[in-house]
Amino acid sequence: MKKKERVQKILEILDETYGTEKIIYLNHKNPWQLLIAVILSAQCTDARVNIVTKDLYQKYPTLEAFAAADVHEMEQDIHSIGFYHSKAKNIIACARRLIDDFGGEVPRSLEDLLTLPGVGRKTANVIRGNVYDDPSIVVDTHVKRISARLGLTKKTDPTDVEFDLMKVLPQDHWINYNIQIITLGRSICTARSPHCGECPLYEFCVSKGKF
Repeated sequence: MKKKERVQKILEILDETYGTEKIIYLNHKNPWQLLIAVILSAQCTDARVNIVTKDLYQKYPTLEAFAAADVHEMEQDIHSIGFYHSKAKNIIACARRLIDDFGGEVPRSLEDLLTLPGVGRKTANVIRGNVYDDPSIVVDTHVKRISARLGLTKKTDPTDVEFDLMKVLPQDHWINYNIQIITLGRSICTARSPHCGECPLYEFCVSKGKF
């Protein structure tokens, strides 16, 4: 089977198994809250971020409140999350940049998003896909691992993986692929001891039988 046909079969199975509804696991009520949550989520679970932001968004109910926050106090507010020193600094600087340069709105373009403190391609693409419905591929740990196992990329750098996936996946599946692969990665295709016998993609996986 040619690679293009195999990719199409993989996408059909993902759609049938996990649906095509856009789901985001980080709690938020508006774009800037989502942006802050995604910055916090780097190398941290969504569940932990949601615990922290529940109180954080009550203490700082507006973007202006975040912009005016004391960095040492912010560190205490998010201390249960990894890399809280740099994240506190970036969140406050990001809030200020949004107010000063973008009128308090989260920008849409990748170029503008990448100018924000604490925002890399992964975070920018989460915003583009979930706020603006712009086709975007988010390369998190699950997408990176499972895309390699499926033979869709041989790269290890997230940006290189993103560009490889852009070449083989149709744009209308870019957003859904991330959501579906996260679900698969958390439940079946785990980093250690994946449950290959339960995987709906087993037939089309180039890594089957290797674990």
